[in-house]
Amino acid sequence: MRILGIDPGLAIMGWGIIDVDEKQKMSLVDYGTITTAADMAFPNRLVSIRSQLMALLDEHKPDEIVFEQLFFNRNVTTAFTVGAARGIAICTCAEYKDDSLYEYTPMQIKLAVVGYGKAEKHQVQQMVKLILQLDEAPKPDDAADAVAVAIAHAGAGRARFQFRMN
Repeated sequence: MRILGIDPGLAIMGWGIIDVDEKQKMSLVDYGTITTAADMAFPNRLVSIRSQLMALLDEHKPDEIVFEQLFFNRNVTTAFTVGAARGIAICTCAEYKDDSLYEYTPMQIKLAVVGYGKAEKHQVQQMVKLILQLDEAPKPDDAADAVAVAIAHAGAGRARFQFRMN
């Protein structure tokens, strides 16, 4: 099974792809970021995210797509713009494969990858490196977070269906 993990963002949207074999062994396929320039008009940034994500889906053909849920406790403006970027990503992925979209909270991801729901970012990155037997953690942080989303989903096994988007 091929899993695409997405860490939503407007300026930087992280993505990570892993393969999981029948013995539940995970291997990293690819990772990176979808970026938009701050000087672009907001609607154009959304169009750019959509086209970059469509190219990614066409190239890697994931079986399941997993999103990190947004969590904001301060900046409402940032929440709206990142929410719009996440919405475009969800819409694009739903057009690609509408029955295989999932989402996890940041705490669920940390718990699945590190074993502690309040783990620090560097702890998550270290566990991504160890789980996938990498020489170093994926960079930048947004890509590492997206790989962690995919790992959390793979680790959910048969229980992953409770995290399907409704």
